[in-house]
Amino acid sequence: MNRKLLGRHIVVDPEICHGKPTFVGTRIMVSQVLKQVESGMAWEAIVDEWGGSIKKEAIAEAVRLASQAFSEHADDFALELTPA
Repeated sequence: MNRKLLGRHIVVDPEICHGKPTFVGTRIMVSQVLKQVESGMAWEAIVDEWGGSIKKEAIAEAVRLASQAFSEHADDFALELTPA
């Protein structure tokens, strides 16, 4: 697998973090930042937490791509309903 850009701010590179999506020019994994977003952390605080290595635009791109992936693959997460 070669290096692939997933947007302006996110890259997958087999040489960085075992090929997990990271923010361009960093070793900050997108999943780490999405967990911070999930926990309710303010985006400004996330930017500060990472020393300004990522910007709010990069966080927004990660959220948008995660939302798109969920929408396109929602059936993969579906649980079987049990009769009431």
